[in-house]
Amino acid sequence: MHRLALFDLDGTLVDRQSALSDAVTGLCRSHTLAPDAEQWLRAELVDRADAADFSRLREAFDLEVPAAQLWQEYVGFMAAAVTCLPEVLEGLARLRAAAWTIGVITNGASDIQRAKLAATGLADLVDGVAVSGDLEIRKPDPRLFQLAVSRCGANLLDGGWMVGDNPAGDIGGGQRAGLRTIWLRGRPWPNGLPDAHHVVDDVTDAITILLTETE
Repeated sequence: MHRLALFDLDGTLVDRQSALSDAVTGLCRSHTLAPDAEQWLRAELVDRADAADFSRLREAFDLEVPAAQLWQEYVGFMAAAVTCLPEVLEGLARLRAAAWTIGVITNGASDIQRAKLAATGLADLVDGVAVSGDLEIRKPDPRLFQLAVSRCGANLLDGGWMVGDNPAGDIGGGQRAGLRTIWLRGRPWPNGLPDAHHVVDDVTDAITILLTETE
């Protein structure tokens, strides 16, 4: 029996916010950036980060170091700082052992998202990855879900699950793609969005549901 589960990355499988804080601190220290530049970075990168942010940083604060270098250093700091809890890795391993196909679907720049997957060990536990930077389309666009499913060697027509913390992007997008959904509560739920199939406080709870769910 085919079983497919797609997972969001930031805020679901990994804690982006704590890693972001550490990465910004490390980058600013390495270049002795002024406090106002650090404050600017923390504000600009709170939801997402890409190379263009560092071009704007360089211009705003008249930095000599190339923007591409700043971005690559930031990617390195993020990869070093981001963590995935052992119980999450163990849960995904249990899903694989139970013959689940596992995918990651995430908004963000391709290089930084894949660096996080490699650094945390998640890359070894998933069958396919779709990053919005691959096609310059973002969740909740159904095309990104189609890409994730196809990279897992699966078919959307066979159904599956989407697990994530973003109501519109993860749950709304998953619903539009024909997937059942599990929401990690935290963000405000928008008016008019249909309920997720399950609501949990932690991704390990979602994994438990998947392991006990019967088709």
